[in-house]
This record gives sequence, structure tokens and C-alpha cells, in this order.
Amino acid sequence: MSEGADPSSFGRVDPDGTVYVRTADGERSVGQVPDVPEAEAMAFFTRRYEALELEVSLLERRVASGALSPDDAAASIKTVRTAVTDANAVGDLPGLLARLEALRPVVDEARAARRAARTRHNEEVRAAKERFVTEAEALAAGDDWRGGVNRFRELLDQWKGLPRLDRATDDELWHRFSSARTTYTRRRKAQFAQQNEQRESARGIKERLTAEAEALATSTDWGTTTGAYRDLMQRWKAAGPAPRGVDEALWRRFRAAQDTFFAAKQAVNAEQDAEFRVNAEAKEKLLAEAEASILPVREPGPARAAYRELLERWSAIGKVPRDSIRPLDTRLRAIEHEVNEAEQERWRRTNPEARARAEETAAKLEAQIAALEERASKAEARGDVGSAQQARDSAATYREWLAQAQQAASDFRG
Repeated sequence: MSEGADPSSFGRVDPDGTVYVRTADGERSVGQVPDVPEAEAMAFFTRRYEALELEVSLLERRVASGALSPDDAAASIKTVRTAVTDANAVGDLPGLLARLEALRPVVDEARAARRAARTRHNEEVRAAKERFVTEAEALAAGDDWRGGVNRFRELLDQWKGLPRLDRATDDELWHRFSSARTTYTRRRKAQFAQQNEQRESARGIKERLTAEAEALATSTDWGTTTGAYRDLMQRWKAAGPAPRGVDEALWRRFRAAQDTFFAAKQAVNAEQDAEFRVNAEAKEKLLAEAEASILPVREPGPARAAYRELLERWSAIGKVPRDSIRPLDTRLRAIEHEVNEAEQERWRRTNPEARARAEETAAKLEAQIAALEERASKAEARGDVGSAQQARDSAATYREWLAQAQQAASDFRG
């Protein structure tokens, strides 16, 4: 009851102590307090009203603050309304009922807001789960066998942290997610099973290759065994990886056998290179002498004889270190090339057929020049100056060609 309100305006007390409250439907007895003053009897029932008013006020504040859910607020309003309607109290009960009625739109608005928020949240959850499904299906179609399994685990944990949607939607999305995970798991197991099979096959191949390599480690057939190790290495690479620990152990054995052979080969080659160094020095001296005596080639015959003698002395000296082979051979081939070129040039200059062709060409050119000069004379005689000049110009060109042909013929005679 509002402060200062007169209780008698909301009720009255009979002489027998019966207290009445006034409502829109008329008076209603709320109880009897005999043998007490009227004011005290009225006060007893107004205190009950004050308690109800306090309850309504608290309910108003809780609804306004959102402390109650819309459903709980509606239930509380209904409970308090029943209590006010049937209350054995004196006060402005219709006012309390009006205040309770005023809370209904507030609750309805809160319910609508909560429904909208729930709809938005469900859409966000749906979008998140659809993203998870899309990513899961992409993983299921891919070949990321290491990272994919961890990502599926993360996606599943995130999925479990989301609330359920409506049954049909949630079941459909979960079915797609679960199917993608199953597909990925099956493909991953099949992939690793195939890899294991391949690795076991590679184990057998590499065990045999390692045994072959170890059998060759003490060979002294340097050339053949070097080729054999090259072939073994190609076969090793083609075999693919064996199980990790086994692969590393086999490789250490294979490499140790290789190193043993090539270390021995290198030691022998180093020893031979030391022995052959003297031969290299002798061949360098021999080349210097030949280059001074044969080059430049003036007479092909003596040069060829000198080159043959050079080859005999060259072979007699023997082998040289490997790093000296190419530079020495290059100088030897240069001398041979010069001798061959001199012989070819002599042949070209003394070739009877070539000389005859050169002389025949010169004779033809002389005849052509004579014909052109005769044509020029006849043209002048008839006064055709242009034709005469054209013939003489052509004759001049033929004379240049004749000079070249005569020089070629002279070279063959030389």
C-alpha cells in the first residue's frame, strides 16, 4: 500500500472484528480478529498486503534486470497473481494485479529477444558445423596422413563443444562429418598398409644389395667393381625406403662396404699416380721436343715419319696419372691434327683430277671472254654502243674469274 494511503479506503472492520477488503467485484471477507481495536484488526491485514506489494516489487525488479528467464518470469507472475487474487489482505489489490499485468509485455518482449538470440546462435552453430563438415570432407579426399588425423581430432573436440541443432539438421550434418572421418580413416589405414608392404619389400631388396656390397668390399678389380657399386647404388635408390630403423642400419652397412672398397682403390691409385708421375714428366718432355721439331709442318712426309716415331716412344713410356691424361692427349692430338692437315693440303694441291678441272675452267673462261670481245666489236661496227659496253663489262667480270681460276691451276702445278 502506497505510503500515506488510508487503509479504510480499501476495507473496513465490523464490530465483531470481521475485516473486509473492497475489490472491483465488491466487498470480500478476508478474516476476523475479535476482541481487538478496529485499527489493530485492520493493521493485521494491511501488513499482509504490504508483504504482497513487496513481493510484486521484487518480481518487477527481477524481470526488468533479466534475472529470470521469460518462462520463469511468466510462472512467477502467475503464482503471484493467484496469491494477490485470493489474498486475505487489505490494500490496493487491483493495483497489484495491474502491475503484474504490466509485466506481461516485458516478459513477451524478453521471450521474443531470447528467441531471436537463440535463432542467431543456432545459425552460428549450424554455420560452424557446416564448416567442420566441409573441411572434414576435404581432408577425407586428400593425402595429409600425418596432419589430417590431428585435425580430425581437433574438429571432433570442437564439434562436441557445440550445442545440438534440431534433430534432422544435426543428424544430417553429423552423418556427413562421421562419414568423412570414416572414409579418411579407411584410406589412411590402406595407405599405411601399402607403405608397410612397400617398405618390407624394400627391406628385402636392400638386405640383398647390402650383402652384395659387402661381398665386393675387398675386390681389387677396380674398374669392374666400381661399375658394380654404381649399379648397386642405382638399385638402392630405386628400391625406395625400408622401415626407418632398418633402413638406416642397412645404409650404414652398405656405405661402410663402399667406403672400404673405394678407400683401398684410392690408396692404390695414389701409389700408382706417384709411380706414373715420372712417366708424365717424360711425355711432357717428349711433346716439347716433337712440337719444336714437327711444328709448323713444312713437309708432310718427314712430319708423318716423325709423328710415328713420337707414338712409338710415347707408348714405350707407359701410363701417366689420371689428372695428366687429358692435357697430354690434347697436345698429342694437336700434333696429329697438324700433320693430317698438311697431308690433306698436299693432296689437294697435287690431285690430277682437281688440277684438270681447274685448267678446264680457265680455258672455258678464256673462250667466253673471247666471245664477249667479238660481240662487243660487232656491236661497235653496227653502231650499237650500249650492247658493246654491256659485252665489255661482262668480259671484265669473266677476266676476274679467269684470274682466280689460273691461280688455282698454278697452285696445283706448284
